[in-house]
Amino acid sequence: MKIEWKDISKRKKMSALSGAVVLAAAGVVFPLCKSGGVQAAQEKENPRAAQDQSTSLNDQTDLAVTVYNSNIALVRDVRNLSLPGGLFRLKFMDIAATVNPATVHFRSLNEPEKLGVVEQNYEYDLLEPAKLLHKYVGKEVTLVRSYQDSGTTKREEIKATLLADNNGPVWKIGNDIVTGMYAESYRFPEVPANLYDRPTLLMSLQNDGGRKQQVETSYLATNLAWNSDYVLTVGRDDKAADLDGWVTLTNNSGTAFHNARLQLVAGDLNRIQNAPAPMAMAGNVAMAKAARAEQFAQENFSEYHLYTLGRKTSVEDKETKQISLLQGSDVPVQKVFVVNGQNWYYHNQQNPGSPLKDNVMVFYKFKNEQKAGLGMPMPAGNVRVYQKDSKGNVLFVGEDRIDHTPKDEMVTIHIGNAFDVISERKQTDYKRIDTHTWEMEFEITLRNHKDTPITVEVNEPIGGDWEMLSSSYKYTKTAAWAAQFDVPVAANGTSVLKYRVRAKW
Repeated sequence: MKIEWKDISKRKKMSALSGAVVLAAAGVVFPLCKSGGVQAAQEKENPRAAQDQSTSLNDQTDLAVTVYNSNIALVRDVRNLSLPGGLFRLKFMDIAATVNPATVHFRSLNEPEKLGVVEQNYEYDLLEPAKLLHKYVGKEVTLVRSYQDSGTTKREEIKATLLADNNGPVWKIGNDIVTGMYAESYRFPEVPANLYDRPTLLMSLQNDGGRKQQVETSYLATNLAWNSDYVLTVGRDDKAADLDGWVTLTNNSGTAFHNARLQLVAGDLNRIQNAPAPMAMAGNVAMAKAARAEQFAQENFSEYHLYTLGRKTSVEDKETKQISLLQGSDVPVQKVFVVNGQNWYYHNQQNPGSPLKDNVMVFYKFKNEQKAGLGMPMPAGNVRVYQKDSKGNVLFVGEDRIDHTPKDEMVTIHIGNAFDVISERKQTDYKRIDTHTWEMEFEITLRNHKDTPITVEVNEPIGGDWEMLSSSYKYTKTAAWAAQFDVPVAANGTSVLKYRVRAKW
């Protein structure tokens, strides 16, 4: 059988398209119809839907979002509604697409004992081209394609029944079975009632109170995350620094939050299931001097810390927002050079060849205290360190991650290894006293090629039951198994640390 396509005039095409839903190669177009577009099409197929009540952001009077640093958020949405009496359904729209339906809590604020939820469903089968086509299996669809006639583009259409939509559509056109993308676009008479243009909660409510109700809906949603980013700008003399803290808030929840009261919770929250780590964003040193209107107010909350923004803000879907958290100027800092020995140094006789080289690590330390302009508990986050060169240009010198840091505690940031400070060690003696006792002697040479004097902290993890027999520099027993030496090294100079230890294992 030959399939015949009939021409239609431009007027007829426009008339036909005005009351239909068109699926084209580039997507789906929903022309407005007299009954109200997508919602009207759903109501036509499902008469009961026409009597359902619905609520959107137009009814919203208050919104609060509390974001935890474990990829979840608590959303509290307050709306003013006009509701009928008795049993009815409410379509609660404009919620986060990542809502956990089991966490939804709905209540009336003015008559909580008279308005209650009988049943609720979460509808997340959203309207999209592939799903719309799949819903029309077994139904008739209009296929549309264009062709050239005497240099003019014309459009043809034909009625076809969609037999199947498994890895591609299968059509019945007349007596023929046709596969593949037979047309440029499809026209559908209406949208099925079980497809929604946005995530929706369907609630069956029983109202024994008044028609005017102020309701609050709260729920947990995922893919809302925040983390802290810090910018530490150290002075040329390594004595003081400016610290700027930023909150980086990322919204991938599927909905926007406008004019919301924002709170952040920092702490290690116990979760039943594992959540992906929040996205980390690099801080921008240029932002560190931006004007700050209203910062976060901090308070203790259970075993966590709560940060409340002093103004309302908006966060769009698929948006990352940075908000100032804290600022400290001229914070006293200390630059520390550290050499850490290894446990295996003390359990065997070392090769008498070339000396062993240990990395000389560089740290900045400061105290999170009020007199330094800080004192707010610092949530865990990335600290990026900058310093000015001789021409005043701010350059990146390293980064580290800090844990949650309460007030009046030290913050230690590892920025890398020293270029101009060398540490070499050799074992100058190794003697076995008895079955479990050894004596060892070490010599650690520190060479400073910098134009300024430094002090190197040398940590030796000796282990076992040990006794220091002699040392060229004073030591501190920092742990049951470790000793620490502070060795000054002159500018362009060399210092040698020698010590002898007896250990039992």
